[in-house]
Amino acid sequence: MLKQRIITALILAPLVIAGIFLLPFPAFVIALAAITMVGFWEWTQFVDAKSRWGAMVVPTIALGASIAMMPTDVATLSSIAQSHQHMLLVGGIWWLIASTLAVTYPSSSSLWSKATSLKYLFGLLTLIPFFWSILMLRAVNYAESPYHGAKLVMLVCFLVWSADTGAYFSGKRFGKHKMAPAVSPNKTIEGLLGGAILAVVVTWGGAALMDIPFTSLGGLLLIAVVTVVASVLGDLVESMFKRVAGIKDSGTILPGHGGILDRIDSLTAALPVFALLYLWLV
Repeated sequence: MLKQRIITALILAPLVIAGIFLLPFPAFVIALAAITMVGFWEWTQFVDAKSRWGAMVVPTIALGASIAMMPTDVATLSSIAQSHQHMLLVGGIWWLIASTLAVTYPSSSSLWSKATSLKYLFGLLTLIPFFWSILMLRAVNYAESPYHGAKLVMLVCFLVWSADTGAYFSGKRFGKHKMAPAVSPNKTIEGLLGGAILAVVVTWGGAALMDIPFTSLGGLLLIAVVTVVASVLGDLVESMFKRVAGIKDSGTILPGHGGILDRIDSLTAALPVFALLYLWLV
């Protein structure tokens, strides 16, 4: 299993980085839409539907409608139109709600675990703002510096990966107080704090190295800490849905890692929250 994980990571990481930096923007939109659709396919396991293909109808229409109704050209995306602001706000509100559901699980599951329509809605709220937040970050200052937005997306990835690493080691060494034992028994408050500290350092260093401006050091700290918390809770939320569905992994597309959702669960929360704070609120 470990060997598979390493081999998959060594292949996948360069492909992801190349896609973020090298794909022309229209091709980037198409590639991201394809990844999002794979995420929706895996989400159909969480929905009580007679057919997984039938369960794809709603997310396909919803994603297609959002693309049809909202501008996807890089100039409009970089200026953050009102519709894009609303999308980021929807994503931010959803993660507040989803985090509450995860932290209060299993008592909260009585509100939604038998409601198919709500589980459809949860999938849309998880993946559609994720899709748009990446596009908005990638489009930042595109005309002046085509790689600036790519560096922003990578900064969020570095933030999430460092938070995971810091949480793992500090949790193993100091972890005593469980965050949400009914969802993920291994996650602790101490792990979250350790992850946040490492992520703040990595974000500060990464922003300096990649020449990514923040309004102030305080703004950087605020965005990093809030995004770390969102990323950890994003992981918890997907774990909650998998627990209710009775599955271990969301898929098998990535040998040794599971499915697409298993790899992007933290990013589905981190990217919309980071984009909301960096592009609009801060």
